[in-house]
Amino acid sequence: MREALRTAMTADPRVLLLGEDVGRYGGSYAVSKGLLEELGPERIRDTPLSELAVTGAGLGAALGGLRPIVEIMTVNFSLLALDQIVNSAAALRHMSGGQFHVPLVIRMATGAGRQLAAQHSHSFDGWFAHVPGLKVLAPATVTDARHMLSLALDDPDPVVMLEHALLYNVTDELGPPPSAEEAWRAAVRRSGRDLTLVTWGGMLPRTLVAAEELAKLGVDAEVLDLRCLRPLDTRRLTESVRRTRRALVIDEAWQTAGLSAEISAQIFEGCFYDMDAPVKRVCSAEVPMPYAAHLESAALPSVAGIVAAARTLLQGSAS
Repeated sequence: MREALRTAMTADPRVLLLGEDVGRYGGSYAVSKGLLEELGPERIRDTPLSELAVTGAGLGAALGGLRPIVEIMTVNFSLLALDQIVNSAAALRHMSGGQFHVPLVIRMATGAGRQLAAQHSHSFDGWFAHVPGLKVLAPATVTDARHMLSLALDDPDPVVMLEHALLYNVTDELGPPPSAEEAWRAAVRRSGRDLTLVTWGGMLPRTLVAAEELAKLGVDAEVLDLRCLRPLDTRRLTESVRRTRRALVIDEAWQTAGLSAEISAQIFEGCFYDMDAPVKRVCSAEVPMPYAAHLESAALPSVAGIVAAARTLLQGSAS
C-alpha cells in the first residue's frame, strides 16, 4: 500500500493524502511511514480528529480538480463521515446532472482480530456496497493492494477501499497489474468442482485454508474472491455456482441484513434451477465485537466453521 501511494503521488502532482496521523506518525498501520519526509506537508496532510471534516475537505479538493486520498483510521469511525460520503460524494454527479464528478478515494482499515473491541473492529462492507454512486474495492492480496489504488484514482467517481487490518503484514510475490476491466471483476483464487466458497477481504486467507482442509476430506472447493463489492460481479459469481451447483458465503460482518444476504439473493435469482442445495452462510456472531481474545476468536468465522458448514451443505444436498 505504501508503494502504491508513493507511485501515485510521484506520478501525479494532484494526488494528496489527508488523514489523522498520516504524516509525522506515519499512519496507524505505518502505511504512510516516511512519505511526509519524502513528499512534504503539502502532499501528506495531518488533519484534526474529525472524520466528517477530513472527508469534507477531500470532497472539496476533488471538486476543485485534485485527486485526494482520504484515510479514515478505522471503518467504525467512517460512520461519523457518512453524511459527506452518502449525501454528498455519492450523490453529486447525479444531482448535478453529470456536471460535477467527485474523484475521491477513501481508504479505511476494517475488520477484527486485533483485540480492539467493539469500537474499532467491525465490518461495514455492506453499508457502503448499498449506496449508488460509490464504488467499493476490497483488496485481499498483495498484488491487489499494490495495484487497486491507481484504479481507484483513475475513476471519476468516489471509491471506497476497504483494507483489512490483518492483511497489512502479509507478504507475497507481487504479480503484474490486472487490466482495468479485470480489476473490477471477481477472481477465482482456487478452482474446484464440488462447491463455491464466496468471500472477500480479510476472510480470503482463512477461506483458502479451509479449502485445503476440505481437499484432505475429498472435497474440491472453488474459492471466489469478489474483490469489488460495488459493482458486484454477478456474472462471474453465477458462472461459478452454476458449475459447482452449491455455494457457501463467508462474510466477516453480521448475517442479518448483511452483504452475504444480497450475494445469496443474487445466486438464487441467477442459479436457482442449477443448484443442488440452498445457499449457506458463515458470518460473525450477532454481538458487538468482544475484546477478550478467546471471545473475539469465537465471534469470527473460523476455518473449522467454514469446513463444518461446507460439509453440512454437501451432506444436505446428497440426502
